[in-house]
Amino acid sequence: MIEIVNLHKTFGNNKVLRGIDLKILKGETITILGGSGSGKSVLLKHITGLLKPDKGSIKVDGEEIINMNEEKMAGVQKKFGMLFQGAALFDSLTVGENVAFGLKRLTRLKESEIQRIVSEKLHMVGLKDIENLKPAELSGGMKKRVGLARAIALNPEYIMYDEPTTGLDPIMADIINDMILHLQKEMRITSIVVTHDMVSAYKVSDRLAMLYEGRIIEVEQVEIIKNTKNPVVKQFINGNSEGPIKMKIRE
Repeated sequence: MIEIVNLHKTFGNNKVLRGIDLKILKGETITILGGSGSGKSVLLKHITGLLKPDKGSIKVDGEEIINMNEEKMAGVQKKFGMLFQGAALFDSLTVGENVAFGLKRLTRLKESEIQRIVSEKLHMVGLKDIENLKPAELSGGMKKRVGLARAIALNPEYIMYDEPTTGLDPIMADIINDMILHLQKEMRITSIVVTHDMVSAYKVSDRLAMLYEGRIIEVEQVEIIKNTKNPVVKQFINGNSEGPIKMKIRE
């Protein structure tokens, strides 16, 4: 379980996180909703130790990580896989080298074993015999799946998905959604998703958490949150222009 208590983070004059409280349960898929610039990605970076908060607490499987030393933090970070927005593949590396990147940096496995794992993980995301291709030769959907194969290469306990369906057509987006569900079931992974895509959020999530003005204002199961009485959450999930959330539009 991941437990976040009273998490604060400010960049200059911008108070991004203003007291986040959230529990992420083992084996669930929780989706964090919120507008652009609301701090969703900042929150993910705190959970994985890439950013340090101004104050607050983050416990991963009961261990406080805020002031953890680098050696212990490296051990915690091995529990996490990350699918970045846009896949974030290394253009100069082949597909196989991209998937093997973490295995070579963080393990002492033999090359033959690394290649076996690379092939296995690519097969799990529906890709075969593409190890020698470069990212430039792949479609957007294939890049996402290679990124996902890299994220699961070390058999993580947690996977972070940052906008996993952005830039994909509806059919490929649904394929990615199915993969998220499949991996949760097959690998018993706890998944944390950040997305604007409500179709995806409803399909993959056990619970939804709404981040607004630096705080989590509602956390509920999907069917409950669909009928929320909270006007902010209701406006966001229904995509209405009218409501308490005001968008700044340049004229």
